[in-house]
Amino acid sequence: MKALIIDDSSLARQELKHLLKNFNQVQIIGEAENAQSALQLIEEKKPELLFLDIQMPDKDGFELLEELIDVPEVIFTTAFNQYAMKAFDHNALDYLQKPIKEERLSLALERAEEKIRLREQQAEDTKTLGIDKQVFVKDGEQCWFVNLADIHLMEIMGSYTRIFFNEQQPMIPRSLNYMEGRLDPEVFFRANRQQIINLKYIARIEPWFSGTLKVYLKTGEEIEVSRRQSIRFREIMSF
Repeated sequence: MKALIIDDSSLARQELKHLLKNFNQVQIIGEAENAQSALQLIEEKKPELLFLDIQMPDKDGFELLEELIDVPEVIFTTAFNQYAMKAFDHNALDYLQKPIKEERLSLALERAEEKIRLREQQAEDTKTLGIDKQVFVKDGEQCWFVNLADIHLMEIMGSYTRIFFNEQQPMIPRSLNYMEGRLDPEVFFRANRQQIINLKYIARIEPWFSGTLKVYLKTGEEIEVSRRQSIRFREIMSF
């Protein structure tokens, strides 16, 4: 498992690396002392697992996760116990309190291996759907065969995704990350943590706050593109 250690304490990073020497299934591919450098490392290295401290000087561990689109598996490592509930609200794999015991670390790594193996299997089982494909959508008693080309927007609603097409807005029990993985990235673009847009439905684009973009769809929706995705949008749409 390719892993990053993110902790503002150099001593804590060293102690964790020393513990991890006993676990051959983990490969430490980098470390960061703050959220900003962690964001760059995550984008460059594409880790499968994060060992993440919570209290850091600029942004805390939770704020870091909120900036990520594709979140790796996360094992929180902290000296405090009061953040446990919030950690699991962020889908943490485990919550290890410092000083970390080898037995607890072993259990956490077993969970990580299982989750990452499941992710890999799911990736193998799913293939990208072309824009010319048709998909079956069921919401309660209603069913549709929908042309992907007719879908102009997808929006997360808790553990469901709402799909917008032909004035219909059914919800399906799939995550937005799953939908993004199935869709053609040349047609469907992840605008922010909540929404995917069909690029062919864009009517116009305007500069927005702090270097972000605002997209107006032909169907009337106004979508604010996150800062990181605004940078990516400019890269992929420019000559």
